[in-house]
Amino acid sequence: MFYLSLIEHTLRLPPHLLNLPLDEAIKIELETLFLDKVIAKLGLCISVYDIRSIKGGFIFPGDGASTYTVEFRLIVFRPFVGEIIVAKLKESDANGLRLTLGFFDDIYIPVHLLPSPSHFESNPNNKNQGRWIWDFGEAEEAQSEEPRFVIDGLDQIKFRVHSVIYPSIPLEQPENSKPFATMVITGSIDYDGLGPVSWWEEAEMVQEES
Repeated sequence: MFYLSLIEHTLRLPPHLLNLPLDEAIKIELETLFLDKVIAKLGLCISVYDIRSIKGGFIFPGDGASTYTVEFRLIVFRPFVGEIIVAKLKESDANGLRLTLGFFDDIYIPVHLLPSPSHFESNPNNKNQGRWIWDFGEAEEAQSEEPRFVIDGLDQIKFRVHSVIYPSIPLEQPENSKPFATMVITGSIDYDGLGPVSWWEEAEMVQEES
């Protein structure tokens, strides 16, 4: 999920940082440039791990800043296909689920990757929101007043990474469209052991009792 990536970058060190030790000033500028940004095929930049080398320090004519070539390592978030991750529910609508890790929110579980069969129960106060219910077990139990296998955001949710994509930045974005995401993870919970963790904790307790 997390990797160390070695990067070489040429940066302009602003004059207001020149009163700091060089390593500290360059780390501050690297964090400004890279933290919480997505680099295509590399992942989401989480932290500057260390600085391996600093070269240069040239000041170009007409510029009050110095320019350095820096080799450094970044901690990046880049899940691989098939990886199992634990997240929390952020949104639930008729298109599926949206999950969050706290530092990353663009995780989607589409309808066809939910447990099968499932159905969506809309919120009477907001038809765009609701909850998904896994129709597992006998028909009478599945249609009970309070279903057992509900995805309601109370539990952590285990999912398997189905795909990771880095969409191209659009030239124009339609009005009222959702914010553009530079990295999108599609997940699946249609497999044993995936979904809200309480589903499987209860199953383990039943097996132990039997």
